Amino acid sequence: MENVAVIGAGTMGNGIAHTFAQSGFKVHLIDINMDALEKGVQTITTNLNRMVAKEKITEEQKEDTLKNINLFTSIKAGVKDTNLVVEAATENVALKLKIFKDLDEACPKTTILATNTSSISITQIAAVTSRPEQVIGMHFMNPVPLMKLVEIIRGYNTSDAVTSTIMALSKTLGKAPVEVNDYPGFVANRILMPMLNEAIETLYNGVAGVHEIDTVMKLGMAHPMGPLQLADFIGLDVCLSILNVMYDGFKNPKYAPCPLLVNMVMAGKLGVKSGEGFYDYSQNKKAEIISKQFLN
Repeated sequence: MENVAVIGAGTMGNGIAHTFAQSGFKVHLIDINMDALEKGVQTITTNLNRMVAKEKITEEQKEDTLKNINLFTSIKAGVKDTNLVVEAATENVALKLKIFKDLDEACPKTTILATNTSSISITQIAAVTSRPEQVIGMHFMNPVPLMKLVEIIRGYNTSDAVTSTIMALSKTLGKAPVEVNDYPGFVANRILMPMLNEAIETLYNGVAGVHEIDTVMKLGMAHPMGPLQLADFIGLDVCLSILNVMYDGFKNPKYAPCPLLVNMVMAGKLGVKSGEGFYDYSQNKKAEIISKQFLN
């Protein structure tokens, strides 16, 4: 396996492309928007420069990584002769189903189709293709170049051979793959999202403030960042989408998103990406200034 296509040049897509390219794979980074592609490459370059400065890689390795990445605005052109496609588009069911229909038509019959979805059913995605046995989940963690875990999610029809191939491939990327089965939220988000939602409920119910909630979890539970800060980092819209998928999938009220989360997303307060969530990021990207609406 030498040629990999990545669909989507956003945070996850450019991180996945970076990781494959640094490991020596030829990467076709695909997005309908050339500006997004160029921004993605700039992010990769910035991250590589940081690695050079920290002496984790050489300048030559940085240049080799960038040479391994080619940009495409067409799925048909970008997936030609690829062995693996990793889809990392927005966490939207309709969009992903459309992409996988297009991939199924455009890719060679032997190509494995993977999705970076963090919650959507692999079985549902595979069902729109003519190759459900070759569809699998590769849920990378953010930031992709640094985080070791990859959840490998088997759909109902995913073959043993494809699962073994993707598990082995993940290890060549320096990752630690963990095989899980296809249920809403898989393992990571099935456990994480209710915790984040409960932290938002705790704030919503006036039990404690933003700083207090995050401090309790950081100092009391040894979490590297508080749950409200983490929700901002992930994106409140992404958290809401994942909770909705789990609520729809399980029909269990414990997964119902907090009304505060729903309102914040509707108001465009999405966290770091929008400049404000539970914290104010207008001056810097660190969670140091609590948003005005949560000040006593």
